[in-house]
Amino acid sequence: MNPADWIDTATIPPRPLPPTVEAALAYLAEVLGHPVYAHWTLARVKRRYGSLAEAKAAQPAVLKLLLAHDAAVEYWERGRLRTVPAAQAPSPETVLTRLLHTHRRRFQRAAAPTATTLKPTSAPAAPGPWLADQDARTLAWLARAGRFAQPHAATNTLGATDDAQALALFLRDRAARSAHTRRAYGAELRRLMAWCEARQLGPLSDLSRQHLLAYRHALQHGEGRGNTAAPGNRPLAEATRSRALAVVASCYRFWYDTGYLHANPAAGLSAASRARAGFTPTRWLPPALMAACDAWCVTPVPDGADALVARRQRAIWALFRYAGVRLAELAWSAEAGLPRLEAETLGRWTLYVRGKGDKRRAIPLPAACVAIVRAYRLARGLPAEPPAHEALPLIHGNKGEALQAAGLYRELKTLLAAVAAGLADNDPAQALLLRKASPHWLRHAYARTLVVDHQVPLPAAQALLGHASVQTTAAYAKTDLSRLRDFVDATFIEDGP
Repeated sequence: MNPADWIDTATIPPRPLPPTVEAALAYLAEVLGHPVYAHWTLARVKRRYGSLAEAKAAQPAVLKLLLAHDAAVEYWERGRLRTVPAAQAPSPETVLTRLLHTHRRRFQRAAAPTATTLKPTSAPAAPGPWLADQDARTLAWLARAGRFAQPHAATNTLGATDDAQALALFLRDRAARSAHTRRAYGAELRRLMAWCEARQLGPLSDLSRQHLLAYRHALQHGEGRGNTAAPGNRPLAEATRSRALAVVASCYRFWYDTGYLHANPAAGLSAASRARAGFTPTRWLPPALMAACDAWCVTPVPDGADALVARRQRAIWALFRYAGVRLAELAWSAEAGLPRLEAETLGRWTLYVRGKGDKRRAIPLPAACVAIVRAYRLARGLPAEPPAHEALPLIHGNKGEALQAAGLYRELKTLLAAVAAGLADNDPAQALLLRKASPHWLRHAYARTLVVDHQVPLPAAQALLGHASVQTTAAYAKTDLSRLRDFVDATFIEDGP
């Protein structure tokens, strides 16, 4: 018999038994938790136990038989361990066959090769939105299976025949609920594929651990940005490297757990958890610049300017400023009907958004934000107070369509540039900082206002920000040098005369 034709279905993923009878018996002894077959001689007993006295204490039945016979055999049969002379013992193949029959619900024989071997597809498949956007050359590169791919249907529970299908199933499982996550995962997978193509490696299921360690080294030394290790390429930031390796490790772990791969070359590749533990937000607008933008938003619209455009830009600023939303959360989704405003009572508004992982959350808006957004609604010809179950895009474009992420980003940058122009003469450094700001800077500023300035409890701040982990929210509470200086000054302030 060929033990490799039998599949252990209790493991994740299911795996075939070792190819030799001796190795298969040793495997069964390990997974079943009891001895299954052992061939004893006096020489082996002495090697195992050191002395006959210890052997007699540990194996009295075996030693008794060895006094009268050249060899003895222990084997498992019908729920107990039997000890007989070697001449009377069944063969190892017989013991293995009986055990497999006894545990037939767990150990199943693979079907005929024509049914168990997954045949490669004749043409590259492109299921899923991310793969559908790839060119034919990329799809052809992916439509292969490497040396670590598992061809047996009994062990390959993913059912993929090549990397293209396996990658589509990975993205569907891990990134289907969020377009932002899908784009981020896709960008990191493209980075790895470009690195492989430049070195004539691939497909992904053919990469060894040495290849992935070389890829990690390339990211650390600026060789992972393009197809070549050009001297001008700078090393990636630590957070970017951690994200890139975390995506790669997640993909290979998913493939291994579902049986598409019979080995995981990316095990231990990523230190994403340690990187997240060390996450410290550093980019936000200082209070003085926030106040300058707030002042700009309450000034009258200049003569000759398009009042509706100006009100729209100010409303976008106010929503980022006072709700701390992500850019993608403020983009209109017709399917979800979000983001949406609801007015509980006069002047008490709540913003409903869809965050990462399709999680929805409610964000109360302060009066300062309500006033700016109300002015925009009136300029748009909408009621001052949002009616119940209003199903209109929150922010509109010049042609009346919903303004999506790119448009929201562009409008906010236009407002920041206008405020920066007013600061350029007196404070060019602050004007430059304002021009560099992005919507996520305002999210960091919102979080810092909650956690540091007003000491909002972390669970409440986590709910407002939509963080999956409270540790991410707690990162904003880390004290910087300026606050340490304030603490020291307040502690050692000189007493008055």
